[in-house]
Amino acid sequence: MRTEQKIHYVLRLAISMCFIGHGAFGIVTKQIWCNYFAVFGIDAKSAYALMPWVGVADISLGILMLFRPMRAIALWLVIWGSVTAFLRPASGEPFAEFIERAGNFGAPLDMLILSGGIKSFKNLFEPINPETEVNPGTISKVYTCLKIVGFLLLAGHGWLNLLQKKGLLSQYASLGFSEPGKVAQFAGVFEIAAALLVLVKPVRSMVLVFIVWKAATELFYPKYEIFEWVERGGSYGTLLALWLSLQSVSSNLTIRFFSKKH
Repeated sequence: MRTEQKIHYVLRLAISMCFIGHGAFGIVTKQIWCNYFAVFGIDAKSAYALMPWVGVADISLGILMLFRPMRAIALWLVIWGSVTAFLRPASGEPFAEFIERAGNFGAPLDMLILSGGIKSFKNLFEPINPETEVNPGTISKVYTCLKIVGFLLLAGHGWLNLLQKKGLLSQYASLGFSEPGKVAQFAGVFEIAAALLVLVKPVRSMVLVFIVWKAATELFYPKYEIFEWVERGGSYGTLLALWLSLQSVSSNLTIRFFSKKH
């Protein structure tokens, strides 16, 4: 299987996880969602009535993207993922909450780029074919986008650690750390350093470490753990896709180098 095909399937799974996990919170009517509906002037009673419908829509689109990926779905998920992420700072939460969720809109954006973009209205509703050959220029664009998304999601989470987010401190305390504030500071510095490395000069071995770190640290939410972990599939998926793309980009650079030499 070619590298671009592997990236395609990783992104498909990541997008599906993100929106199925997000939709699950609508089904269980997560209380904090009331804050986000309130941004549009919707009261709590109406918000609770609307949540399951939003959840069903998210889950349906996540499943469709898994089994019949289309550019129209990916485009909508870029928009929807951006809007839902932005509702957090819009409702009074730190801006870091928005960029920490870059995987939510970054994964479908990368899928669009990998598929060659949108060429026509009809093209929007054609299934994305993973067998289609992808030129080196497109892979390079995907790689750049993956770096930016990886930087944002790691920097955002690191920023939340440095801000001593209550939920993160509770996680560290539940794991037995006597000084969760210090743990948060260490984690924040580590994640921001990781974000800069991903943006400036990603190394495959280090990106693999960041994938494991991200997947492991999202396991410790005190409630709805599995939904939280699944929803962040966009984060793991974009980092894994970056790890895969590094091999292809390195190969292309080597080929260009020897072509110039000869």
